[in-house]
Amino acid sequence: MSSISVRRLDKETIERLRAQADRHGISMEEEVRRILRSAVSEPERLGDLAQATFGPKYGVELELPGHDPHEPCAPER
Repeated sequence: MSSISVRRLDKETIERLRAQADRHGISMEEEVRRILRSAVSEPERLGDLAQATFGPKYGVELELPGHDPHEPCAPER
């Protein structure tokens, strides 16, 4: 596994990072790993996002129609 160092972070950013890590009950290093992992991960599909936001956990049952994923169309010139 590789390591990186990030230099020249301002104090406010460090304090916010520390506070966020405390809220999540993890170390600052783990918080940074999670932030970076999330920043470079594939975006969620809209249907998955809808289920996570409005799904059974929140008392809403959604039945989304199934379909094959598609590639976006190229813009017209």
